[in-house]
Parts: sequence; C-alpha cells; structure tokens
Amino acid sequence: MRITVLPRLQDRDEATTERMDDPDCDLAMLHRTYAQFQLVNRVVAGWQRTYRHYLRPVLRRDRINTLLDIGAGGADVTRAISRWAQRDGFALHITAADPDERAHAWATRRDPAGDIDYQQALSSDLVKQDKTFDLVISNHLLHHLPDTALQGLLDDSKLLARVRAIHSDIRRSRTAYLLFSVGTLPFFSGSFIREDGLISIRRSYTEGELRTAASPGWQVHAQRPWRNLLIYDAAERTAADPH
Repeated sequence: MRITVLPRLQDRDEATTERMDDPDCDLAMLHRTYAQFQLVNRVVAGWQRTYRHYLRPVLRRDRINTLLDIGAGGADVTRAISRWAQRDGFALHITAADPDERAHAWATRRDPAGDIDYQQALSSDLVKQDKTFDLVISNHLLHHLPDTALQGLLDDSKLLARVRAIHSDIRRSRTAYLLFSVGTLPFFSGSFIREDGLISIRRSYTEGELRTAASPGWQVHAQRPWRNLLIYDAAERTAADPH
C-alpha cells in the first residue's frame, strides 16, 4: 500500500463522502471499522481530556446526571465516558443515539447488558419527544453534515442540553493529514479506517471555518493537537437571560 499523495487542504472537501456512509458498503468491513474505532478514538480523539476539562466539572454528585451522545456509531466513546464517570463516583445515565440501523445493531450487540440506553434516532427525533439531557455530545459528526444539517444539529442541541453541549471534531491541517496517512499505513486492513479517516480530515473544519459556520451562542475551543470543540453552555446563558 502506498502513501496517499498529500492533497490541497486550503478548502474543505465537501463533495467526497466516506465509504462507511454508503448504505451498500461491505458490512464485514463496516463491522471491523466499528471495532477498530475504539483504538483510533483512544489515540486521536482526546475524549479523556475533554471529559476532565468540560464534562466532569459540571457533573453533580447529589443526583443522577444524564448525557446524550448524538451519532454515537459503535458507541466506544459513550462507553468510555460511562466508565470514567463511574470511576469518579458519579451516577451518569447515558443515551447513545444513531439513526443508522447498522451502527445501532452493532452497538447493542456489543453491550447487551450495559447501562447505556441505545436508540436508533436522530437528534430531531428526540426533540420531538421533548427529551432533555444535562449534557449533549458528539464525536466526529460535524464534518459529515451539510450546512443545513449542521445548523439543525446545533439548534437541536440547544433544545436538548440543559447544562452543556460539546461537539468534538477533527481540525483540518496538512500535518494531521500526513501523520494519519503515515501512521495508519501498516494497520487497519479490511476496514474503512484509513481511507475514511483521510476523507474526514479533508472534510473537517479549521478553527476559523467552524467559528463562521456555528450559529450564535456556540464557542469554538481549539484542543491540541488537532481538535475543534464546539461548545454551548446552556446553564450560563439561562443565568444571563432568565427570561
């Protein structure tokens, strides 16, 4: 396998789609991709740091906290957050939502007796059900969405989150692309990890692009080395504008 030629990355690639998003993609490769996400997200997604700095500080010990993971996929991030909260002594009930029946089926088979509530649903479905959660998160979801769907996700998140919403995604850069290309070259055969990961970087936002794309009330935090965190603090905005 040869190293992918470094493409131009000045502009987002909004046209190329990831193979795992194809409803007719190879199911065995998709399942291997879900399984390998646990390792990839542990290395590159930075969720343990995000949990420590942005989720754990707003968890409460006097009641059951609630968290929604939108577009949870195989739910490896969801399960990791559940373990960290339990380790830290917090009661946390988590809902992992994904509209893709393949992801929903894989995640529920992987965790049949767990404490996570797996739902095949869009964020808009939960809004229609008048659901709310203390915390709302997503991982690597923003770059998948066209502009109208992105705005819909952000609007839904404001309605769903009582305390804080955090959407974590890749920050596009030539260095990130090159290192991911080289670092994954010997690994992840038989899955979509490497091919789709490179497409994900090409589709992702720079910090400035995400600030422009985000609707009012959202703040972009650059998390080193190559993450964008899009954060909405519902509790702060409610305190500032009680009406």
